[in-house]
Amino acid sequence: MKNEQIAISGMTCGHCVMNVKKELSKLAGLSVKEVKIGSAVIERDETRVSVQQLNEAVEAAGYSVDSIR
Repeated sequence: MKNEQIAISGMTCGHCVMNVKKELSKLAGLSVKEVKIGSAVIERDETRVSVQQLNEAVEAAGYSVDSIR
């Protein structure tokens, strides 16, 4: 498992936080540690969840990934 921080653009409120957390939580092999406006901290099994899947989950919530580190 790898800890990562995702920088997310377009988030402005608590509703945004809930949307991102909900979409990320749908990914098996990923644990959401914290979501706040503009970022999320996750623990990801790289063999089960790809960077593309992370991007798609954030986009499904209505936002975009700026970076993952």
